[in-house]
Amino acid sequence: MVSGSVVSVYSGDFGNIQVKGNIQFAIEYVESLKELHVFVAQCKDLAAADVKKQRSDPYVKTYLLSDKGKMGKKKTLIVKKTLNPVYNEILRYKIEKQILKTQKLNLSVWHRDTFKRNSFLGEVELDLETWDWDNKQNKQLKWYPLKQKTAPVAPEAENRGEMKLALQYVPEPIPGKKLPTTGEVHIWVKECLDLPLLRGSHLNSFVKCTILPDTSRKSRQKTRAVGKTTNPIFNHTMVYDGFRPEDLTEACVELTVWDHYKLTNQFLGGLRIGFGTGKSYGTEVDWMDSTSEEVALWEKMVNSPNTWIEATLPLRMLLIAKISK
Repeated sequence: MVSGSVVSVYSGDFGNIQVKGNIQFAIEYVESLKELHVFVAQCKDLAAADVKKQRSDPYVKTYLLSDKGKMGKKKTLIVKKTLNPVYNEILRYKIEKQILKTQKLNLSVWHRDTFKRNSFLGEVELDLETWDWDNKQNKQLKWYPLKQKTAPVAPEAENRGEMKLALQYVPEPIPGKKLPTTGEVHIWVKECLDLPLLRGSHLNSFVKCTILPDTSRKSRQKTRAVGKTTNPIFNHTMVYDGFRPEDLTEACVELTVWDHYKLTNQFLGGLRIGFGTGKSYGTEVDWMDSTSEEVALWEKMVNSPNTWIEATLPLRMLLIAKISK
């Protein structure tokens, strides 16, 4: 496959397995550490991903969800070949209590097969805004029935901010050369506007660029991180060479904005600039999904060589292409 494997943030298979069973867990906010502790004890009577052998290889994944997006994916170890896994693991989140009260806690159970594919086995969601933290009963282990996936929020409804950028196609970087040369695409990331705040008032954002279908390391470039603002100015230019005229119809510029915090990067939103044909070099691919505004920018760039074409485009939820090492 040309594209590398394309997975969404909700990577995995939904709806193929009838959800059943229960999960036992407890949550507690530890004031002294300013941490939320999620104690995942066990599950019982899970659905069997392997129908023949009547078993699954389940693990539990947790997220904190707010209206600003998802953060802090944590997961337990996988317990093999069972429908009644025991975990007894504590998943910890460093988070201020008042921010925690704006979140929902999502626990989902997944089967991971030998090809590292994930199948959804059910979930539970707790609204932490209405949670009674002082009630001793609430710190006890409790059983919760697993539910089918609630539909993710329509991406259109989320405002993820905008990116101001300019693109330029340079067909002959070295004029007057006898040998045919390949062209360059220049990407000038100017600034982002109104980025979403996922963790209180902090934001430390950077922009990453990949030219799909090439997800190798050499295709990846990124800006420096700009802290303490939802309107970061990057003024960073990236140059990609080796573009033949025919590559312009097959390639796609993927720009993604990330919030860098400690050791993790949280996805904020992105753009995919190309012709949005759904195909690349004859293969059908998920990432050729440019919006009409993104296509318009790419068309202008292709039709006006050696000219900076500027646009301000809305960032959107992307199904991120898995990076090949």
